[in-house]
Amino acid sequence: MSQAKAKAALPFINLFARYLREQGLPVTHQREAVAKVVFGSEEHLSVDEIEGRLREEGNRIGKATIYRTLDLLVKSRLVEEHDFGEGFKRYEHRLSRQPIHEHLICVECGKVQEFRSDEVQVVEDRVEEELGFVPQRHRLEIYGLCKECHESGVSLEDGGLSCPIETV
Repeated sequence: MSQAKAKAALPFINLFARYLREQGLPVTHQREAVAKVVFGSEEHLSVDEIEGRLREEGNRIGKATIYRTLDLLVKSRLVEEHDFGEGFKRYEHRLSRQPIHEHLICVECGKVQEFRSDEVQVVEDRVEEELGFVPQRHRLEIYGLCKECHESGVSLEDGGLSCPIETV
């Protein structure tokens, strides 16, 4: 990790350490190393990617410790867990450049792209005004083909109607 990214991640690592102390949990080198990788990235990282980056930095931290630390990071509300239908979860820190954003997920290559939608905020405001429902959070994920896959000629087949209910 570059010095600039490590420096930018430091305030978030300090927040996580404060959370751990408030919960009566020890602040360990392993927990800090996992947090540093997550907070030092603008990507949506899988456990395997986190483990790989830790190894690149010379840290040999087992997956069980990574999973437990990610669970604590999610509980602290500093990190968000995503399931993009890949069979595993991805993690991103919530205090990134764009704390409020939506996701575009390429079903071909798995690329996840962030975008900001003012329209989603308009919908939340309208729901609150018209229905009296106070939104706390939302999640918008759009699945399709990224620009690169689309331009390379990949196309999506229309699978037709799928129904989880079997009829006999």
